[in-house]
Amino acid sequence: MTTAMADDTQKERLRIGFAAAEVAPFSKTGGLADVASALPLELHRRGHDVRVFTPLHGTIDLDRFPFVPVEFLQDIPIQLGPYRVTFSAYVGRAPGTDLDLYFIHCPELFFRDSIYTGDADEFLRFALLNHAVFTCCQRMGWAPHVLHANDWHTALLPLFRRTLYAWDQLFAGTRTVLTIHNIAYQGAFPARIVDDLGLAAHRQLLHQDDLAAGVVNFLKTGILWADVVSTVSETYAREICTPAFGVGIDGLLRQRGGSVIGIVNGVDYSTWDPTNDPHLPQRYGIDDLAAGKKANKAALLAGSHLAPTDGPLFGIVSRLTHQKGLDLLEAPLAGMLRHRRDTRLVALGSGEASLEQMFLDLASKFPDRVAFHRGYNEPLAHQIEAAADVFLMPSRFEPCGLNQLYSLRYGTAPLVRRTGGLADTVAHFDRDHGEGNGFVFNHADSSGVGWALEQALALWPDRDAWHRMRTNGMKRDFSWQRQATPYENLYRLLAAGA
Repeated sequence: MTTAMADDTQKERLRIGFAAAEVAPFSKTGGLADVASALPLELHRRGHDVRVFTPLHGTIDLDRFPFVPVEFLQDIPIQLGPYRVTFSAYVGRAPGTDLDLYFIHCPELFFRDSIYTGDADEFLRFALLNHAVFTCCQRMGWAPHVLHANDWHTALLPLFRRTLYAWDQLFAGTRTVLTIHNIAYQGAFPARIVDDLGLAAHRQLLHQDDLAAGVVNFLKTGILWADVVSTVSETYAREICTPAFGVGIDGLLRQRGGSVIGIVNGVDYSTWDPTNDPHLPQRYGIDDLAAGKKANKAALLAGSHLAPTDGPLFGIVSRLTHQKGLDLLEAPLAGMLRHRRDTRLVALGSGEASLEQMFLDLASKFPDRVAFHRGYNEPLAHQIEAAADVFLMPSRFEPCGLNQLYSLRYGTAPLVRRTGGLADTVAHFDRDHGEGNGFVFNHADSSGVGWALEQALALWPDRDAWHRMRTNGMKRDFSWQRQATPYENLYRLLAAGA
């Protein structure tokens, strides 16, 4: 290939189909929604033809977002075994963007009280989404270079391309990527649904041990047949290939070898940046970091009815689940609060009753030093990131994590366990060399958390070192403008047949 031809290949406008069960700000339960919004938008800004497919969930606020029907994508019948359903497609855009998103409208399946359910037809809901992606492409006459599936909900796309839609030359050059955002959720259903998926003639291509056990696992199916399997950090890509983190799929991932890769998620700095954050009492940047943190800290403490302090403020914004390791904080935090009256804690989250009670008990024991806000509040989440001195993320496992990335941008030191994306983005601060951006511990137990808290408290009096650690974090760039490039390079390799 000549240099000129290589340059032309690099400049080729890619056609990228992106499928996800949730897309912010329309529908969201976690980080998947943020990725499904920000990554396609950045690729679109680079000039690629990106089309996002997602359900029109009943939880979406139809008054807030305008949707326009696609005239040639209305009332399309799909036969799923004995089930005949009809779907239509509507176009919508996130506020302030010009990227068209295609919403699959099927009230019978998607108008539920939540994005995910335990209903008997859960498999059918997302099987329709997979079929709808191909049907929409066919009616558009649009041949994607790459179809990018995300988590189990769209993990049938790779097999469907090789089987049910292999006859259509429109997809002859299409390659597939499956991104695992959290391997703990796999979409396992009784094997009797094979006919309903339209795969009765292709049973030999499903995971045979699972079929023998009476199971069809959507995520395993995607791992078997995707051209590339990616996940959301390099460390997590290695971890899920081990029995400790693989949740029963590690052997299959090891078989895929080098086609399992990790790419760290990005952050939308138009939303998460203290220099332009509309939720903050006082905006700030790296040049006025100390004053900005001080003002936001005073405002958060007052708003949370806590006593002012010149000591460190610890913050938490999290789903309260076993994965997040928050139960490991109970004894170390109680000990710290008993012995260090200048410390404060503000936590925001909801989830497991035992963890909610843990934070309620801490707030009861230390009413002037601990505040627990149950639920989720977007402005308050931003205010905690800006006001806190240390952000607590003691996760047992963390595929990527976003809050530690927000914290770095806001000059807040993350305190994390060395796992997944936390290990890839947070480095333990070395006072002697002035390197690092947070506090990192190794073992998922209370002693590990306690050690990291002691490290933070010991560093606190050294204001120069603390400032250096904060600015180290603020200088790191985890924007999607940067993090989208590895995906773009991957798509180009696949489109070129590599």
